[in-house]
Amino acid sequence: MKGLPMQSFQTAPSVQMHRAPHSAKPHSRILPQRGINMISRLTEQIRIKRAPVVVGLDPNLSFVPEVLLKDAEEKVRSYADNPLAMELLGGDLHLAAAGEAVWNFGREIIDSVADLVPAVKPQSAMYEQFGIPGIIAYQKLVRYAQQKGLIVIGDVKRGDIGSTSEAYARAHLGRLKIGEGMHKAFDEDFATVNPYLGSEGIEPFVKVCNEEDKGIFVLVKTSNPSSGEFQDVLLESGEHVYETVGKKVAQWGEASMDGDYSNVGAVVGATYPQQAETLRELMPHTFILAPGYGAQGASAKDLSVFFNKDGLGAIVNSSRGIIAAHTKERYSSYGAADFGGAARAAAIDMIEDLRSAITNL
Repeated sequence: MKGLPMQSFQTAPSVQMHRAPHSAKPHSRILPQRGINMISRLTEQIRIKRAPVVVGLDPNLSFVPEVLLKDAEEKVRSYADNPLAMELLGGDLHLAAAGEAVWNFGREIIDSVADLVPAVKPQSAMYEQFGIPGIIAYQKLVRYAQQKGLIVIGDVKRGDIGSTSEAYARAHLGRLKIGEGMHKAFDEDFATVNPYLGSEGIEPFVKVCNEEDKGIFVLVKTSNPSSGEFQDVLLESGEHVYETVGKKVAQWGEASMDGDYSNVGAVVGATYPQQAETLRELMPHTFILAPGYGAQGASAKDLSVFFNKDGLGAIVNSSRGIIAAHTKERYSSYGAADFGGAARAAAIDMIEDLRSAITNL
């Protein structure tokens, strides 16, 4: 396994347990100057915070505290006599309450970790399941996280061809011309993309990334156990499918370089360190998003091969391990009422775990 120098992580302060109180009026986002590509912003924030960590916002009602659900139900009852409000919310008060609850849940998580980590990764499907209210919550959380100074990776896993792929790219990363003006829909900083329709599905995303200084992470070797059914198939060339996809990602990335890294990144599961070592060699200038730490079984030591000699090159995701920490015995003392405090403690533990593993290699 490769050693990982720590010079890139030495300037940031140590992790602190305190955090700023929740503000009802978050500050406006300070936008970078045009020409500063998204991957450079991400690497800068990783250096500053000494934390190659992204917190996955994957809300499930089973770990949203009951008090949030009750408060949300009380709030949405006021919509029942307003036909326009009901129409805008899709007509279902229960879905509206769920959307309100996951918005408040995600906001508290963001407040709890914003000073610790460089990025969050909302999973769009976990919001879409609640219909229009869930989509509204997703959009609000994207904007709120950005107002808090966080980079947002929209885990949307879009993939199509032609005008459809371009529409996905503009919806999540770009702008759309309506009348005389240009308008943004979700406006995440990065988006995850499925490459299995080929270059026609990826090139519209690369084009929008270059126009807007945004980025993508292309699925290469995913963390789920059944990923090998297709991704590990051995081709006549002697390569596995994931290796062929990795080479294509490196090729696509050449059109969107910024310094040592490209705005076209790759998703490589932390649960597959052996495959990651191969892919790291094939994609030396590709930033890797590595899901699978913690709840899916990957450890900090598994992750050394994901990084380059500069101590960068990867960002590690944890979702349930942080946002559902209050349901775990280790953090049970916080209770459901302080789920944000539990999430913060879990994030700190993850950061220190990664630092320790990297330092001791």
